[in-house]
Amino acid sequence: MADQRIRVGFIGLNPDSHWAATAHLPALQSLSDKFTIVGVANSSQESAQRTASALGLPHAFADAEALVNSPDIDLVVVTVKVPHHLQLVTAALNAGKHVYCEWPLGNGLAEARELAKLAKEKGVVAVAGTQARAALEIEHLSQLVKDGFVGKVLSTTLIGSGGNWAGETIDDYYYLFDNRNGANMQTIPLAHTFAAMRDVLGEFGSLDARFISQFDAVTVTDTGETRPKTVPDQILVQGTLASGAALSVHYRGGVSRGTNLLWEINGTEGDIQVTGGLGHAQMIQLTVKGAKGAQKELELLMPAEDDYQGWPESATVRNVARMYTRLYQDIETGSRLAPNFEDAVSLHEIIDTIEQSASQHES
Repeated sequence: MADQRIRVGFIGLNPDSHWAATAHLPALQSLSDKFTIVGVANSSQESAQRTASALGLPHAFADAEALVNSPDIDLVVVTVKVPHHLQLVTAALNAGKHVYCEWPLGNGLAEARELAKLAKEKGVVAVAGTQARAALEIEHLSQLVKDGFVGKVLSTTLIGSGGNWAGETIDDYYYLFDNRNGANMQTIPLAHTFAAMRDVLGEFGSLDARFISQFDAVTVTDTGETRPKTVPDQILVQGTLASGAALSVHYRGGVSRGTNLLWEINGTEGDIQVTGGLGHAQMIQLTVKGAKGAQKELELLMPAEDDYQGWPESATVRNVARMYTRLYQDIETGSRLAPNFEDAVSLHEIIDTIEQSASQHES
């Protein structure tokens, strides 16, 4: 019987470092009955060959154009920096390939809209990697709220630490501190977490935001340089959900000695608390607790242990694997389970609203 696995080509994959290697590669390896990685294109032929040799891949493409046009590739996975997404995803879509693009989809709302329009025209499966939406804990949390655990939602409060975006970084991550690159605290950890929040609590209503920078420069520790920092390190958002519930959000740069992800949902019948070790809901193990009625203390409200069976132990890898599983179903059956480019546009619109609001408060 012919091999029916989806053939994957990566644009931006090193065998032992960065996000593609630590998340995508093990996720796909756990789904080897559905996917097979057959090729890679990196910044140079030499880099692609090193990756192909290390991973035993049959193809090391000279460039991205050769990869997207190869008849041996069904799905193009784009895991490079955000400023390159528009060009590379456009090429893949024009070649008629299915696409999995890391979030943010585009460097700003206009690029995201352009890519979503093209994906719709081409009729392919085009997925944006907002994998917190596929987390077991988020699906479980959504069901708890839907089933009325908290009753009517009155308010929700979110505090998160970005990990980056304080006063220090390394050279490899400095691009995150340059506003021109579209890879900052509001577009990465906050947006990923907002994607999950929206699945649980519904659409956002009116939002008012303020951006604050406590650091105007950043120390690059591995080079000893001090460079400009043009993105905020404190993000404040207040407003409402479409349901009328109150919303309060604070994202901060760096990490805290306290709780680095604290999300509470308060309702007429009960309360839920979600915690984690970093403000990136898409890549950490989430802990869900709650109490309702006469209960005075929170208790664990995690998914059943059986729900985790068969999935990777690492939350980072598990969430990405669950995204790929949705994508596989969409390709094979025509379903619409994975977050697509139109979903990405609506998330970009929320971030754009926040940025526009914050700009109005600048002195």
